[in-house]
Amino acid sequence: MNPAARVAWLTDLLASASFARAYTLTALGAVFSSFLIEHTAGLVTYVSIIAGLCVFGAGMLLARRREISLLRLVPISVVLFVAWALASVFWSSDSSESWWNWVALAGIAFLAIVIGHVRDTLQTVRALGDVLRVLLAVSLGVEILSGILLDVPFRFLGVQGNLASAGSIQGIFGTRNLLGFVAVMALITFLIEYRTQSVRVGVSVASVVLAGALGFFSDSPTVLVLAVGVGAAVGALAWVRHTRVERRGAVQLFLGAVVVIGLVVGYVARHPIIAFLGAGTDFSTRVTLWNTMVDYVRFAPIEGQGWYGPWDDTEWPFNALNYVLDADHASGLNAYFDVLLQLGWVGLLIFLALCSTALVRSWLDASERRSVVYAWTPLMLVTLLIDSMFESFTLSGLGWLMLVLCAVRAGQSRSWRARLRSGEESPGLDPEGLPDLGAEPGASEGQAG
Repeated sequence: MNPAARVAWLTDLLASASFARAYTLTALGAVFSSFLIEHTAGLVTYVSIIAGLCVFGAGMLLARRREISLLRLVPISVVLFVAWALASVFWSSDSSESWWNWVALAGIAFLAIVIGHVRDTLQTVRALGDVLRVLLAVSLGVEILSGILLDVPFRFLGVQGNLASAGSIQGIFGTRNLLGFVAVMALITFLIEYRTQSVRVGVSVASVVLAGALGFFSDSPTVLVLAVGVGAAVGALAWVRHTRVERRGAVQLFLGAVVVIGLVVGYVARHPIIAFLGAGTDFSTRVTLWNTMVDYVRFAPIEGQGWYGPWDDTEWPFNALNYVLDADHASGLNAYFDVLLQLGWVGLLIFLALCSTALVRSWLDASERRSVVYAWTPLMLVTLLIDSMFESFTLSGLGWLMLVLCAVRAGQSRSWRARLRSGEESPGLDPEGLPDLGAEPGASEGQAG
């Protein structure tokens, strides 16, 4: 085979749908099982996997360059956030540590960008559903083996073996809160699969039961909050989708007002709500941490202390915070406060712009498109943003991957830059070829292909 033929063969392989599917499954599986990989094969193995996926991803984008629009490649808010995190390396107390943490941030974001451009929404949902089914099943198997069959904790995985005593479980995700967070994301994905009939009914029902059971046994106080928040979002989105077009704007404004009022009432009535949820001690710990973090924000309010992502307990101010609180926190337990501490008010404003823009774009898109698959992106964003009030998962690993992926997905449909190019989409069709609400009534509801 001559060199030109080899290049053509490699290009065809990288641009093929089967390779894109395999890549998406591998990337999602690697990032979502990062804790398992690091604690069994080591950090070097995990880093090597992510680096290899980035190389393959770059090759895929290059092979598909004719079908990818640079205007819609990455949302500007994502670029600004990653760029500001890079700039913070220069004033960090440990520039080398900050640099490598930034590389991790950029690498995961790149994987999300690649997935967002080689797979459409339904294909992404199917891939994530397949990955989460396996990982949740493995988590349940590990907990049964540890807590029932052997009755021995697996300390290298952080599994305490509490399943038989109905205590909190962690599965292969390291903490109960991360397991609960993943379980809620899995529930959303499995229900979208069911509504789009992309998997067999039996598989959908079993998947929902599995995710619900693991979310329940995780005993995470955030699961109930996430369930209520996502449930409210589902009801609101269903109301908007079934409202006549001419009245939809008024309904959207009403729902926005309800959200603002709800946030105010939730803050005012936070103590009775915490008591009802039985999370008083857990929340009190968080409030104490947040108040202390605000005190340290004053040292660098505009630019922050430098990007680290997950805390490094050997670096200032994280070591000082843990010393003052006599604790061993690995994050700020709140993505917004964590961004404020590490990237200052500039970083926080960019992060809020990233989140809000993605949510508004995806919400409006889901309100107008006929296929229910478009509800996946805003519901996933609602989950991410609510959980960010209690954890910092969205700043690294699987949470950051999903945030960037949803932002890319939302930007593909409603980016203002895309409107600069006319004639790119056919009337009645969205960028993925699925009909919008203005298409023919008998149009497809997003069957899996």
